[in-house]
Amino acid sequence: MPDLSSPDSADRRTADAFAESWNHVGAGSVYTWEQFRDWLAPVDPLELAGKEVLELGFGNGSLLVHMAACRPRRLVGVELGDTLETARANLAAAPAETIIELHRGDLTVARLGEFDLVYCIGVLHHLTSPEEGFAAVLRHTAPGGRFHGWVYSREGNLVVRLLVEPLRRVGSRLPWWLTKWFLALPLVVPYFLYAKALAWLASRGAAGHRAAGLLPLGAYSLWIARRSFRFFHHVAFDQLVAPRTAYLEKPRVARWLTDPEIEPGSVYLVQRNGNSWKFGGRRRAASP
Repeated sequence: MPDLSSPDSADRRTADAFAESWNHVGAGSVYTWEQFRDWLAPVDPLELAGKEVLELGFGNGSLLVHMAACRPRRLVGVELGDTLETARANLAAAPAETIIELHRGDLTVARLGEFDLVYCIGVLHHLTSPEEGFAAVLRHTAPGGRFHGWVYSREGNLVVRLLVEPLRRVGSRLPWWLTKWFLALPLVVPYFLYAKALAWLASRGAAGHRAAGLLPLGAYSLWIARRSFRFFHHVAFDQLVAPRTAYLEKPRVARWLTDPEIEPGSVYLVQRNGNSWKFGGRRRAASP
C-alpha cells in the first residue's frame, strides 16, 4: 500500500510523536500475553488460527507479536508512524506459516480488504476524528466477521484530565528525550508508589481490596501495579508525548455500535479498569 499519509496532518503529527515513543521503548513486545488476552477479550485470539486478521495502528508491533503466535493465516497491519522497521524486527520470530503484511499509511483512508477480525487498541482516541477511525474498523470487517476496539473513557478519568492533560500539552511539544527522561520519569515515580501502595492495601483482604478500588484510579492502579517500573515509565511517556488525546463518553461510543452494518445482538460495550471502554461486535452477514 502506498504511503497515504498527509505530511502536515494533525494525525500525522500525532503518529510521528508516538513513533518516537515506540522506536525507543526497546526490543520485543511491551505487553505480556495476559495483557494481550485482556485487551482482546471477549475475542479469543486462540480461535483465530487460519483466519485473516487486521490491526489498525500497530505501533512497534507489540500486539502483533502475540497475535502472530496464534497462527492466523494472514496478519496485516497499518500504521501512520515511522515504525515499520521496528515492528518487523519484533516480528522476526513469528510463525513461518503466517503471512505478515505491514503497511505505512493513514488508517482512516486505507483500503486493505476485508478480514475475519479487525481490532484497534488505543488509537481511535488520538485521531482528529475517532468516528472516521471507527468507520475504517467497520469497513475492513468482512460480512459475518468481528471487530474489537479499546479507547479511553471520559468516565473515571477526572484525575488524568485535570492533572495529566495540562502536562501533556507541554510534553507533546518537547523533544522526545526531554519528555521521556526529564518529565515522564520524575512524574511517574509518585504514581508508581501510589499504585504499589494500593496493591498492598488490596492484599490485606476483602475490605482492603474494596477500599483500594474506591480510591482515585483504583481499578486501573491495581491492574498496572503488577507491572515493572519500566512499564509505568512507558505508559507515562506514552501519555505525555501525544499531541492529541480524547476521552470518550459512553453514549458516543454506543452510537458507533448502532450502525446498520452491525448485527444488533452482537455488540458489547464494557468498561475496563474503570477508565476505558472495550467494544465490538459483528458485521452483518451478506444476504443470501
